[in-house]
Amino acid sequence: MRKYLIALLFISQAYAQTLCPPDLDTMPVRAGGRVKPMLVLADETLRFVTGSSKYGDESATMTFCKLSYDGLGIASNIDLPVKVEHVEAKALLGMKPDDTSIPFSLLSQKTEDIRMAHMKIKENNSYKKELNKIMNRVQIVQNTINGQIWTLPEVIGSKVTWVPLAEFLTEQKMAALKAQHADPFSALYQTAKADFIKAENDHFMREYFYQKAQFFLWGLLLGIIALAVAFAVPKDWIAITLTSALILLEVSGMVLRVLISGRAPITNMYETVMFSGFGALVISFILFLIKRERLFLIGGLAYNVLCLMMMKFANGMLDPSISPLVPVLRDNFWLSTHVTTVILSYAALALSWILANVVLARQVFKGSTPAQTRFQMEQIYTCIKVGVVLLSAGVILGGVWADYSWGRFWGWDPKETWSLIVLLVYMAILHGRYTNWITPARFVPLAAGAFMSVMMAWFGVNYILATGLHSYGFSEGGALFLGSFFLIQSAFLIFVVLKNKKTPA
Repeated sequence: MRKYLIALLFISQAYAQTLCPPDLDTMPVRAGGRVKPMLVLADETLRFVTGSSKYGDESATMTFCKLSYDGLGIASNIDLPVKVEHVEAKALLGMKPDDTSIPFSLLSQKTEDIRMAHMKIKENNSYKKELNKIMNRVQIVQNTINGQIWTLPEVIGSKVTWVPLAEFLTEQKMAALKAQHADPFSALYQTAKADFIKAENDHFMREYFYQKAQFFLWGLLLGIIALAVAFAVPKDWIAITLTSALILLEVSGMVLRVLISGRAPITNMYETVMFSGFGALVISFILFLIKRERLFLIGGLAYNVLCLMMMKFANGMLDPSISPLVPVLRDNFWLSTHVTTVILSYAALALSWILANVVLARQVFKGSTPAQTRFQMEQIYTCIKVGVVLLSAGVILGGVWADYSWGRFWGWDPKETWSLIVLLVYMAILHGRYTNWITPARFVPLAAGAFMSVMMAWFGVNYILATGLHSYGFSEGGALFLGSFFLIQSAFLIFVVLKNKKTPA
């Protein structure tokens, strides 16, 4: 008999309805190297396995809890749909090309086929990575069912230890609680939570509030409203008020995320997109207040909304989870200077990209006078100057950090090389514009097209090249997104050039 199995006396159907009490969301658990609320662990687990935070009508926490009790003899009747994205992986598993998932009960029977296919692939290509992710998903579901992934606090004196669910629910505990409480499981959780807070703290509740508050979803809605007002309402004070509220909302979300993680919000692709959108909004807002030109504000709001939409809907590409840092990133000084400066430079250059495309669209579809075009070019030129100054500082700071961490200032790592390429591209544009080598007719299309170099340095190195010392920032997926971006931007620029050639001067 297993030492920690609960006797059937204590897990009878009489208690089946109380195994997962409604207040389980706030239970502290330890996973991924840190303490977090149960709601966060359940949400992250289900999103990774299925791509969704819900299973039918059940919440993430209820699904996760019931699945965990499968290993204790309580049937949950939950058969999670495991996400599969790669075409070759779908063929291996006997799925149709348009299927997005396969039931775990069926997938678990094919684990040996997956393992053999994984071992046969020598190159670390997208198919091999997908098979690796599928095996990880299978392992996570199995560990959840076995009660291993869900670790709970046990406090003895002032010492906190974390034990898996199967060891936490001992017969001794349940017998004592059953004699005192009509709902022994809920009492057990609440006692463990209270003991942990007394021994440690309740800081993990910050993440619960962050998860429930949905700062950036509300920011997306407010940003869309502010953008519509900036376009349609002539009074500046309304747009200023809405933009100020949006900035405060995003600052609140980022500050809370910093308090949870203990570091600057720029350590993965999700956070760089978040900070870039915020940075572009702040830079555009400052330029708008100085120059009183609404196009700055419209550009900043548009880019901010695009970033917030990516954060909300591109979960397969951007992971919102807060994870422990690799050792090289744990120096908060360099993290807060080098990476922040580079991302702010991308924000300023993104603003120039938005403005350049808006100007091109106006020229093609609405028409623009030479005076308007010159004025708008100066706005784009200003954004590029800000971006180049910030990027230059970021590259230098990155070299100093590289010397401190790796013992060399520069090593032609893909991320370093592409950052230098971006800097040279934009410096050439600035120099050409200043010396009139780049004519006004060429400047705006070049400013729009140059942002493709930023996207290559920012996303392309991670999603396409997928190599180098900066691998701690890499993510899976996103190649389709990047390819689509390059295709759409290139097609629009070709259309503009051809349209302008046909239009008489």
